[in-house]
Amino acid sequence: MTTATDTASKTISIEEATLAANAGERQYARLRTDLGIKAFGVSAVRSAAAGTEIVPEHDETGPGSDRHEELYVVLAGHAVFNVAGEEVDAPQGTAVFVGDPETRRAAVTKEDGTIILAVGGRAGEAFRVTPGELMRGFMEPYNAKDYAGALEIAKNVLDTFPGNGLALYNIACMEALLGRPDDALAHLGEAIEAAPRLRENATTDEDFVSLRGNGRFEELIAN
Repeated sequence: MTTATDTASKTISIEEATLAANAGERQYARLRTDLGIKAFGVSAVRSAAAGTEIVPEHDETGPGSDRHEELYVVLAGHAVFNVAGEEVDAPQGTAVFVGDPETRRAAVTKEDGTIILAVGGRAGEAFRVTPGELMRGFMEPYNAKDYAGALEIAKNVLDTFPGNGLALYNIACMEALLGRPDDALAHLGEAIEAAPRLRENATTDEDFVSLRGNGRFEELIAN
């Protein structure tokens, strides 16, 4: 529950917020947006069961990221982090800082009901919303098959982050669905050039079914 006032503060119960999310293995509380924080990125994630990958393996260099430093704090329960191949035991009250955006990190829960707080931002720079967060509004029109509306959201992300692979990839997806193969192929090529790991996504992505068998498409997804 969030309580807002016209004076000094806003409060939120992280446990209640994550429980309310009710979204599979991991439940997220989007604290930055829920509390209106503008200076840094912050969120929390809860896992109901031990043995869950509560922090999926990742680094902060991908097309949805913005090269953040990240601080993880175990608020409840117990987790084990893997940071650059090194195991870090993290019971309740432990803080784990990963300063290098290129470092791979992940965490698995050892207890039911583990909650981790994550705080991030670019070193020495004012905070800006990441491409991944800006793309969150994309799924609603996409799921409603409003591909033109979803395309506009992806284009807006590209305006903020020129050359971003995530935005370019989703632009290509929407153009393929809208029957614009030449545009889709051009943007897919730019997306893969910016973020080569997206090539694998494109090989199985049903959004590109209309392009399968196209020589240029097959060339783009070839390893």
